[in-house]
Amino acid sequence: MPEGHTIHRLAQDLVATLGSAPGAATVQATSPQGRFADGASLLDGDRLISAEAFGKYLFCHFGGALLHVHLGLIGKFRPNPPDVPGGDTVRLRLENDRIAWHLTGPARCELVTPDEASAIVAGLGADPLRPRTRPTSLHRLLARTAKPIGATLLDQQVVAGIGNVYRAEILFLRGIHPERPSSSLSADEIDGIWSEAKRLLRRGVRLNRIVTTSPAEIGRPLARIDGDDRLYVYHRTNCRRCGSELGTLEIGGRPIQFCPSCQPA
Repeated sequence: MPEGHTIHRLAQDLVATLGSAPGAATVQATSPQGRFADGASLLDGDRLISAEAFGKYLFCHFGGALLHVHLGLIGKFRPNPPDVPGGDTVRLRLENDRIAWHLTGPARCELVTPDEASAIVAGLGADPLRPRTRPTSLHRLLARTAKPIGATLLDQQVVAGIGNVYRAEILFLRGIHPERPSSSLSADEIDGIWSEAKRLLRRGVRLNRIVTTSPAEIGRPLARIDGDDRLYVYHRTNCRRCGSELGTLEIGGRPIQFCPSCQPA
């Protein structure tokens, strides 16, 4: 499932390419698959005013409608040249004379009212990528549960935008074992998780991919760190930092790798 940085970057790219400036061209909207034909007809000929992300939820504000998209596990929203046709898997195609965005496999693709959008956002935890967001609610919610922190970080009602890759890397970088009860974390540890999440997610938006390792350790600038060098523990067998064999646990319904040496129980 795409993590929060992907959706925030997507919001930026949609606005940049489909146009929000005064006099920007209208957007052509179709549903080649047919499953969103009614919604697409309401967007067709409208202008994209703005787009924003809350965790893994995308909201596109058109002049006369509000589009809500959640990519889910397999969804993609990708740019194409305008002469590339939309196939029968494309739920929504948004295009102008420069680009065509194809939405495939989303968990949600719907038009919502402002009140419905507000209700969706109200059910989410704090998003480290939202401006002026503080970890106040994160402190409160973690103090109330003995669930493992590795599970709590995947709960979008606690913190929005962190997925399987970031939770493993954040906990490694803060030296926190994923089975630690959430309520056992100190205020400093929670602040550390929050600041690490902000740092890594912001980097992800900037690079449009997940890179958690440091140029100093890898010996290359961020833009040239790729492949297996991007991560410390996720989907690895040995810790990049100390070389220890990594452990794997099933927490929150997903496997998580951790280093027994760098993240002692």
